[in-house]
Amino acid sequence: MTATTTAPPATAPVRPLRQPSARLRAWATRAPLLPTLVFMIVVTQLPFVATLVISFFDWNALYPKARRFTGLDNYHQVLTDADLRHSVWTTVLLTAAVVLVSLVLGLALALLLDRRFRGRGVVRTLLIAPFLVVPVAAALLWKHVLYNPEYGLFNGLLHYVGGPQPDWISDTPLLAVEASLVWQWTPFMMLILLAGLQSRDQQQIEAARVDGASDWQIFRHLTLPHLRRYLELGALLGSIYIVQNFDAVFTITSGGLGTANLPYTVYQSFYQAHENGLASAAGVLVVIGSIVIATFALRVVSSLFREEASRS
Repeated sequence: MTATTTAPPATAPVRPLRQPSARLRAWATRAPLLPTLVFMIVVTQLPFVATLVISFFDWNALYPKARRFTGLDNYHQVLTDADLRHSVWTTVLLTAAVVLVSLVLGLALALLLDRRFRGRGVVRTLLIAPFLVVPVAAALLWKHVLYNPEYGLFNGLLHYVGGPQPDWISDTPLLAVEASLVWQWTPFMMLILLAGLQSRDQQQIEAARVDGASDWQIFRHLTLPHLRRYLELGALLGSIYIVQNFDAVFTITSGGLGTANLPYTVYQSFYQAHENGLASAAGVLVVIGSIVIATFALRVVSSLFREEASRS
């Protein structure tokens, strides 16, 4: 007998599974972000578009039927009106003073916290605390606890040493607003600069010490150039906030005594004068200024990331 072998049944070739296209994979990756994107557009972009449209109209809320299209007249009025020009100048002065002083103080505190000493963690926590206070609460604290001419802490200390008893808000209104903002924003600058100090190349610093460089020479030629990007970042991020600041001006001085900045002027035009078109034009200018500053801030952040990536 001869053994017979039977051939296995023919099977159909297995067709490879179709891989999703690159475009489909990209959409699948972005799909979870779509609800957030839609929410951001509805909450931020649509109101801005509406504000932009209203800024081209002469529109008083008390006379809604009398509104009319005026083109760029509202922007011309914002840029040429004496009171509005003064509010723009106050905004620039307030922003520059607060950012520069808080940067200098933040750098001094960062240099202090970069050293090792007992209780450094507690000191760091206490120094960060002002930045965590709600802005309105911080302004109320300065207005009533520190500045009050009758029971404020400053006049209490001056009375103890036999000094004068000034009315801080009436005598130096803009300085009073600036001091409260500096107190609140110095910890923010300190954190940014402290991060920059701790990213220095310690071997380079030790080599400079071995070569006989003094602390001042190390700070001037090594530390300060290294901190340039961090100083720029702190200045830009601080400027974005201070340009839009409303809480301190409204709470401490109510915009009086020459302290009305552009955001407070927008509030006055909209809620007190009911000039919707004029307030919208001023608000658009504030947004444009913030976008310009934010663009430079993003460039500085990108350059910092590139530098850190090149080191690693």
